[in-house]
Order: sequence, then structure tokens, then C-alpha cells
Amino acid sequence: MQSNAGSIDRITRIGIGLGLCAAALTGVLGPWAWIGVVPLATGFVGFCPLYSLLGVNTCSMGRR
Repeated sequence: MQSNAGSIDRITRIGIGLGLCAAALTGVLGPWAWIGVVPLATGFVGFCPLYSLLGVNTCSMGRR
């Protein structure tokens, strides 16, 4: 599993994931907000299966 998510992409995913999970925990959004676990996990791991299917790679040249 080769990393295909760059630094800015990963930070954005973690931020969105944390925001959605926090909204689900506080009840601001419904149970669908738990979908935030997906961007949170892909942000921490640095690999996005959808990027792999689409042939997208946001990593810098040094990390490929």
C-alpha cells in the first residue's frame, strides 16, 4: 500500500474527519456524521482507495 495522499490533503482530511466526528458526538449532526471516520482514517494512513482507483496521487515526488 503506497502512500497516495500528500501533506495538505492529509491535513485537510484529518480536519474534516475530526469536525464531522465531533459534530456527531455533540449531536449537532445526525448519525450520518460518523462518515467522518473515513477521511480521518485515510488522513492518518496516507492512502485513499478511491484515489488509487482513479489514478490520482497528491504526494510530492520524493514520497512516491
